This record gives sequence, C-alpha cells and structure tokens, in this order.
Amino acid sequence: MPRYVYQNLETGEQYEFEQGFHDPAYTHHPETGAPIKRLIFAPAVVFKGSGWYIKDSKAGSNGKSESGNKEAGSAAAD
Repeated sequence: MPRYVYQNLETGEQYEFEQGFHDPAYTHHPETGAPIKRLIFAPAVVFKGSGWYIKDSKAGSNGKSESGNKEAGSAAAD
C-alpha cells in the first residue's frame, strides 16, 4: 500500500500514512482532528533517455542486434 506524507497546517509537523490509491486524501488528522494537507513529491524512479525500442535489445550471437538482422533481410527482399 502506498505511503503519503501529510503536513499539519497549524504546526508544520509532517506525518506519513498508508492509504490505497483510490482513497480520498485526508483533510484532518485521523487521531487529533488537526487540519492537514497531502504533500506532493517527485517520483522516486525517473526514466531518462530516448526510450526502449526493439533496436535497443541485446546483441545477437554475431555481434549485431537482432533488429539489424531483420532490417537487412527485409531490405534484400525488396
């Protein structure tokens, strides 16, 4: 279950609560009733680069990528 960080609007204290993805965000602390808001942070995982393509796959036994072999075969057939 995901964990979310909330901040007390009166004191600035931060809390961490487990909630389901579809649960509504808390507006008040479940135990004290103090007003709180959910804090948003950058994700822990960042994917950078051009992406993943068939040409990025592992090289075949002859040192060429498998997609390179297919492209060469299709070009020769034309």
